[in-house]
Amino acid sequence: MKINKQKFGVLADGTKVHLYTVQNDSMSFSCTDYGCTLTSIVLNNDNGTKTDVLLGFSTLEGYLNTKFCFGAIVGRFANRIGKASFTLNDKKYTLDKNDGPNTLHGGFNGYDKMMWQAEVIKGSKQCGVKFKRTSPDGEQGFPGKVKLEITYLLDELNNLTCEYSAITDKATPINITNHAYFNLAGNGQITGHTVKMNSDYILEVSPKLIPTGKLLPVKDTPFDFTKEKSIGKDIGELGPGYDHCYVTEMYDPENKRCGCPLDDTDLVEFAVVKEPASGHEMAVYTNMEGCQFYTGNFIGGILGKNGVRYQAHDAFCLETQCFPDTPNKPDFPSCILNPGQKMKAKTVYSFKI
Repeated sequence: MKINKQKFGVLADGTKVHLYTVQNDSMSFSCTDYGCTLTSIVLNNDNGTKTDVLLGFSTLEGYLNTKFCFGAIVGRFANRIGKASFTLNDKKYTLDKNDGPNTLHGGFNGYDKMMWQAEVIKGSKQCGVKFKRTSPDGEQGFPGKVKLEITYLLDELNNLTCEYSAITDKATPINITNHAYFNLAGNGQITGHTVKMNSDYILEVSPKLIPTGKLLPVKDTPFDFTKEKSIGKDIGELGPGYDHCYVTEMYDPENKRCGCPLDDTDLVEFAVVKEPASGHEMAVYTNMEGCQFYTGNFIGGILGKNGVRYQAHDAFCLETQCFPDTPNKPDFPSCILNPGQKMKAKTVYSFKI
C-alpha cells in the first residue's frame, strides 16, 4: 500500500490545496482537502490498462466552478429539506432556498466548497486519509457546533470505505454523504450497466422531489431492481431518469428501525452494479436507511476530465443517507444528533476488477 501527497492548486486567498493518492496492487483512489472530494478511482485491468471509474475534473479549477458536487462531501444535511425550514425543540430554523423553495445539500454554502484538514492514515490493513472540519453553530442555518471527520480508506481486497462521524454541542439534524458519480466503463452512457438492489421500497415524492412520508413498493414498476436489470431498461418511463431514495435493509418499515447512525459495525449489502463489457463490478454496503439512486440526469454539457464533455446518463450515483426531509417527517427515523452522542455512518464501495 502506498500513499502520495502532491500539490493540487492554490485558492484565491493563497490557501494551498493538496491531492492524496492511495494505491494497492489492483487499484487506487485520489482525494483532495478541497471539499473532502474523491477525484478518481482507478482500476488496474488485467491487460495492463487502467480505468478511472469516477467522473470529475482534471484540475482544481473544475471543482471550484461546478455546482454538481462531483465526488464531494455534502452536508450538513444531504439531499432536500422541504420549504427550506424545520422545527427542532420548538424553535424554527430557516435555511437557504437553493433548490426552488427547498434546501438541497446544505444550501448555497456547501461543504464541497470548504477546506478540510487532512491527516494521512497508515494502518496494517487499510491506508487512507482522514479529513476534519468544525462547522460553527448557525452555519447554513443549522444549530450546534459540529466537529466532523470524514475518512477514506483502501484495503488489499479493493474495498474503499467511507466513514463519516460527528459530535455536536446542540441537538441538530445531521446527514452526510459522498456525491460520487460512477461509470464502471470509464466513459459513455451507463444505461448498459446492470444493477441489483436489496430494496423493496422507494420514498414517494412530490413533483419537487420532497418525500410525502409514504413508502412505495417497487415490485412491477420501473423502480424494481430486486432482480438484476440494466439501468436503461425502464429509464425512458421516468422522464429525465432516476433520482429517487431507495430504502435499504437497515430500515424495518413495521418497527421504523434505524435513525441517526450511532453504530457503524452493522452493515447491509444494498446494491451490486456491473458493467458487462469491462467486467468491472461494484458492491455497496452501508449502515444507512436510504440511498439516493441518481443517473446523472442534469450533467449534460459539463466539460470534465481530459476534455471529455459529459452527457446526461454518463454516470450514476448511489448516495447512502438518512431519508430526505427527515427533519420535517416525524414518522421517518430520527436524524437528530444530540450532545453526548457520536454519529457514525459508514459506506463501503467494494470493487471487482
